[in-house]
This record gives sequence, structure tokens and C-alpha cells, in this order.
Amino acid sequence: MKKEILLKYNEITDFNKLSELEQKLMQKAMESAKSAYAPYSKFNVGAALVLENNQIIIGSNQENASFPAGICAERVALFSSHANYPKEIIKQIAITAITQNFELSAPVGPCGICRQVLLEYEEKQGSDIEILLFDNKKIIKLAKTKDLLPFYFNEDRLKQQ
Repeated sequence: MKKEILLKYNEITDFNKLSELEQKLMQKAMESAKSAYAPYSKFNVGAALVLENNQIIIGSNQENASFPAGICAERVALFSSHANYPKEIIKQIAITAITQNFELSAPVGPCGICRQVLLEYEEKQGSDIEILLFDNKKIIKLAKTKDLLPFYFNEDRLKQQ
């Protein structure tokens, strides 16, 4: 049986059509990308998320000479939010990247590990996390993390029936 997945998202080129909070979130993500520690890849990623209490948490990628020891911007922000505000709902996350090595042709999405972590937070809190992927030309706005990872892995698959 052949099936199909339909992915719905908004592509926005007029940044003024965003809410004031979304613009602030994107600004924080850009600032965070500039402070990333990425001496090896020169690929700086910034993330900023907003909680239900309107607190904004930022994250930037952190590299290490022992490459597996690094961590992505999205997980820095997510883990920091849960460590500092464990009961707060994550409403939205903005993600951007800048690089010195080449010109990006489109907004970048989170890696597979970050998608899975985002999804688990979304599942745990019982409400969607809206995603804003952006560069200086356009924004890709997704309603929920499951749009990034439709065949996700979750706890139910770890339990015996």
C-alpha cells in the first residue's frame, strides 16, 4: 500500500509580517549564532526558544577538538530551558546559521538528533513547538516538530506490548 505524507509550512519573505515576539526570537537566535564556539567547522548556529512564561532561552553550537564532544545550538537551548524552567512549556524555537566558508542558499534545519530531542520535548509537554528556520532572505515556519520528523521514535516503541 502506497501512502503519502503532506508537509505544510509557511514560507515568509517579509519579516515585518511576523509578530514582535517572533522578530525578537529571531534576533536572539542571530546574536547567539555570532557567539557560537565553532573554530573547526566555522559553521555557527544559533537557537532561541520562548517559554509559556515568555522567558527567552538561547543556545549556540559548541564544538570541541574531539568532535563527538560538541553539542548543537538547539540542544543547548532545550536543555538549558528544562534545567532552569522544568515545568514551563516551550512554545516556539527559532534557528539560524552563519558560516565563513560559503554562502547558505536557504535556511538550515536541525540535525536528526536535535529533531528527535525537540520531538521528545513536544511529546512530553503535550503541546506543539512551532519552528522558525530562517536566514537573511526567508523564514520557513512549521507548526510543530512532528513536521520535521514524521516517523519519529518514541517511548512507546521501547515497551513490550
